[in-house]
Amino acid sequence: MKENVQQTPGTSQESVLTVSDYINHHLTHFSNQGHPQSGLFDLSVIHIDTLFYSISLGLLTVFFMAFVARRATSGVPRRWQAAVEVVLEMVAEECKNVIHSPKSREFVGPLALTVFIWIFLMNAMDLLPVDLLPVIWSNLYEATGHDPHHAYMRVVPTADLNATLGMSSGVLLLCLYYSVKIKGWGGWAHELVTAPFGTSKNPLFFLLLAVANLAMQIIEYIAKTLSHGMRLFGNMYAGELIFMLIALMGAAWASSLGTGFLWLGNVLSGTVWAIFHILIITLQAFVFMMLTIIYIGQAHEGH
Repeated sequence: MKENVQQTPGTSQESVLTVSDYINHHLTHFSNQGHPQSGLFDLSVIHIDTLFYSISLGLLTVFFMAFVARRATSGVPRRWQAAVEVVLEMVAEECKNVIHSPKSREFVGPLALTVFIWIFLMNAMDLLPVDLLPVIWSNLYEATGHDPHHAYMRVVPTADLNATLGMSSGVLLLCLYYSVKIKGWGGWAHELVTAPFGTSKNPLFFLLLAVANLAMQIIEYIAKTLSHGMRLFGNMYAGELIFMLIALMGAAWASSLGTGFLWLGNVLSGTVWAIFHILIITLQAFVFMMLTIIYIGQAHEGH
């Protein structure tokens, strides 16, 4: 498809991008090697844009919570304090339902609250105009003497599978830590070879069941970690693609000077999807938080 959709960001030339070029450019990370990633699990490639936005929003989360905590009052709460208290009560109630030990909830509660707000802010980056930050970055990249065609920039960290799997792997490490802390090395090792199929007094059956139980436990840990990260990634990646398609509708109208239907469709579809996407970004943050609580809660319980 050779339709004129947009000029190349940051250049004065009338460089025409195809639809596939436009989408591929927006789906390419700015990496330490200055070129598109050669493979999904290429450990030599670091997604600088994902690290920048995730760390920046993580620090923003910490500063925001500290700001609200310092200004908290015992009387009528201010607007931000009231919003945080609503989220805090929701998180505390969910932790209470899943984790029965008050001492354990002292750590899991703040962790779940931080996870919810952090992921919500990272998801909310998808509500910014598709070309806003990439075009600004392209102009800055060109001003420093670099080729603007290589000024890649993705602003939604949770649309990067490496980031979501990294977070879910962190939850896995916490689950392993609490499994050992609560049950001890012996208790956890016993659980690995006796659940979910139980055990037997017969030595041969015991060995067979132990191998089967250990295999199922390993599969369960891997499956939970992968599904935990890929669920968030899949939803945010799909939302990012839809915003790009809506942006292409407006670009097609602007470049072809077509009828007002394309412009009207762009405005209406963009508005409707943005409103609906607010629900998605909130729901995905909640789901990731709930699974974090559930998985860590399972580490506190014995089969």
